[in-house]
Amino acid sequence: MPVLSHLPRTLLAAAVVLVFSAAGCASIEEVYIGMNDGPPLLKDECRTARDMIKKRLKKKTNSVGMEFVYIEPGVFQMGSPVHELQRFSNEHLHEVTISTGFYLQTTEVTQKQWLAVMGTRPSHFMGCGEECPVENISWEQANEFIRKLNEMENTDKYRLPTEAEWEYACRAGTETPFAFGKCLSTKNANYDGRYPLSVDMAAQVREIDPEHLYRCPKGKFRGEPIPVGRLAPNAWGLYDMHGNVMEYCADVYGPYPRGAVTDPAGPLPLPGDQRVTRGGSWASDARYCRSAARKAVHPASASYLRGFRVLMEK
Repeated sequence: MPVLSHLPRTLLAAAVVLVFSAAGCASIEEVYIGMNDGPPLLKDECRTARDMIKKRLKKKTNSVGMEFVYIEPGVFQMGSPVHELQRFSNEHLHEVTISTGFYLQTTEVTQKQWLAVMGTRPSHFMGCGEECPVENISWEQANEFIRKLNEMENTDKYRLPTEAEWEYACRAGTETPFAFGKCLSTKNANYDGRYPLSVDMAAQVREIDPEHLYRCPKGKFRGEPIPVGRLAPNAWGLYDMHGNVMEYCADVYGPYPRGAVTDPAGPLPLPGDQRVTRGGSWASDARYCRSAARKAVHPASASYLRGFRVLMEK
């Protein structure tokens, strides 16, 4: 049996939960070692792997029932390499240091949590249920939720994650397009699986070395958000970082720096500046769900494709 107890966090990031609700495996069917490319553990070994992963995750729950997991500081490559399939030109690869650890909400903010703080029901997909992500809210409204949450708990520790913090947590130690590897399965994420990553973009095919060309298998299209935390988490215990709803970040949208940076927070804000969203949604192609993919939105614009998760400072 593989021994996981001695693994450092960087290697533990390679232990990825793939499929839930498996009989005999206490809700986990397979744990892969080696960033989704290694051999699966046997079902009885799976329990041990699950328990060891959970022991490595430091979690907190607040007064509203929002669960947070601790993300250790570290260094990573933000953006995407030139050979990544279907990348965008605004993803310049550069080194980023996250100098201070933080707690990040394990799921997107739910309709239930929004109601508890704001007393309203703004979501378009009300029929999805109270454990579904809140959506149909703007960046400004998300920040008003955070302001009230801080007020409720008499603190100032809650905020939106920066774009760099979000990508660092999403990647969870990986350098592939997704936290689960080169391809994104609809078993692991709620997105439009009819459009996985592929080599169909002729312009990019001409620019990429053949060794980096591949075609991912298609999956299902659910056509709406689903309750949070129902699919596989990444190796750092975060759910739905790819798909379900796009997530607001704190930053003003702008070009990346050309060199290495520490704790970047984006350009200085001016009235009306566009803000960043990350992660893609239930309606997105795989291209928009990649760890490096970024999009700009107006801070007062609401959409049933967008929600958020909250960062809690130490």
